[in-house]
Amino acid sequence: MTAPNPAAGKPVDPASLANIPRLVTAYFASKPDPADATQRVSFGTSGHRGSSLRNSFNEDHILATTQAICDYRREAGLTGPLFIGIDTHALAEPALASAVEVFAANGVEIMIDERGGYTPTPVISHAILTYNKGKTSGLADGVVITPSHNPPEDGGYKYNPPHGGPADTDVTGIIEKNANRYLEAGLKGVARMVYDRARKASTTHLYDYITPYVADLGNTVDLALVKSAGVRIGIDPLGGAAVHFWQPIIERYGINASVVNNAVDPAFRFMTADWDGKIRMDCSSPYAMASLIQMREKFDVAFANDTDADRHGIVTRSNGLMNPNHFLAVSIAYLFRQRPQWGANAAIGKTIVSSSIIDRVAKKLNRKLVETPVGFKWFVEGLGTGAFGFAGEESAGASFLKRDGSVWTTDKDGIILGLLAAEIIAKTGRDPSQLFADLTAELGVPFYERIDVAATPKQKSALKAVGPEQLNMKELAGEPVRVVRTKAPGNDQSFGGIKVETDSGWFAARPSGTEDVYKIYAESFRGEDHLKRIQSDAQAAIAKVFG
Repeated sequence: MTAPNPAAGKPVDPASLANIPRLVTAYFASKPDPADATQRVSFGTSGHRGSSLRNSFNEDHILATTQAICDYRREAGLTGPLFIGIDTHALAEPALASAVEVFAANGVEIMIDERGGYTPTPVISHAILTYNKGKTSGLADGVVITPSHNPPEDGGYKYNPPHGGPADTDVTGIIEKNANRYLEAGLKGVARMVYDRARKASTTHLYDYITPYVADLGNTVDLALVKSAGVRIGIDPLGGAAVHFWQPIIERYGINASVVNNAVDPAFRFMTADWDGKIRMDCSSPYAMASLIQMREKFDVAFANDTDADRHGIVTRSNGLMNPNHFLAVSIAYLFRQRPQWGANAAIGKTIVSSSIIDRVAKKLNRKLVETPVGFKWFVEGLGTGAFGFAGEESAGASFLKRDGSVWTTDKDGIILGLLAAEIIAKTGRDPSQLFADLTAELGVPFYERIDVAATPKQKSALKAVGPEQLNMKELAGEPVRVVRTKAPGNDQSFGGIKVETDSGWFAARPSGTEDVYKIYAESFRGEDHLKRIQSDAQAAIAKVFG
């Protein structure tokens, strides 16, 4: 694993902060070259992302993509309102202006924040689902302008159809293809209205995002119990979209919570540097979370969210920042015992690279486990119907049903996961780290790590196509190989890599979609040394595939 940058976990050098005027100028002034693959619209697992400084997130991208979304809506017969949220990245406001111009010119009914503020991803999902409840026509959808926890120089744009969750490739493929056609045509065919007129258009509406979401929170997390128990909570929005949601939550439910940082700064100068010295609002990183970790003694539990608040980072007094897999396991063990109104058949959803401690918890609970490829889109339908009680992924994203078993969100919600940590303490008198220790005493201690290994584009293509026969592994770290997978067992869908399992460990290897590396996820229930052997055997086996 790459050694941390010497600046990791420390306050950021002011000289290294993003130049915001230059970033915004490049958004409007620079034009992407559609002949360059890195400058085209490209929808990954979380929409189109890039930076204006790299010509991968400019005004032309947003104009073209927004027109492609309008085209898709017409073809799909979507005539309801489109809910729009933005986060606090510097490129979010400019992109919102560009999007509003196109939506208004296309006659799309859009809902923008009445306070001119920021809207977390889960709030957009909640708004879509609330509006569409009981309807079969005139359905709403939404977009969120966010690159998630990415550095300040980045921008992002993602689309959520009427099911409220991330769009699947059948939708994003159409939007991406048509957006790039508009880029190639010099934006010919893109309808656009002057911004002032677009804001005043009869189809542009101001909407209160805070009140309905906050009012419904108590139906998902037992905040009355949190209040009565007096749990002391510390909250760090990391300068993100949830920043103006917390005070209304605290006031409405009377919980004993403090927001430790209310600052909104597009340069994110209040952050500590991540592992590589860059600013990244990653609430699962001990380096990015250094400031909140230092405050752990002041609270019974503290938590943070990333910039669009779809991820969570839980800091306990007893053990600091929790590994995301560990908190997922504790949450599942707690919720399925404390939510009697959830259906008896409500399953647990997890990604194929999440910890096997979740498998062991599911078996203990006698609940069905559904293991899917990476990406929250695989959980959307199950959360929407109640087939999944809880769904989560290894990168600290999860959501779960309301207390009555109905849908809450079909996208990740870091806000409810943070508040759940407080409910767990209120109900059990113990923090999530202590409860995880109880679980592992019974089910075994997992040793889990993800590492990145350099790989050429050709090697990445080879890994994506590799099968069990080519890998030809009979043994892994001294144990017989039990199964080799290229498809997720929960839905028989390819996950773009390979996974090798034994009785007490496993590894999965997948090529990165954005960098010249492949990722090895590995886990052992026998210890750190066994984990290292798994990683070593995995790299050796993949090297043979590369030739």
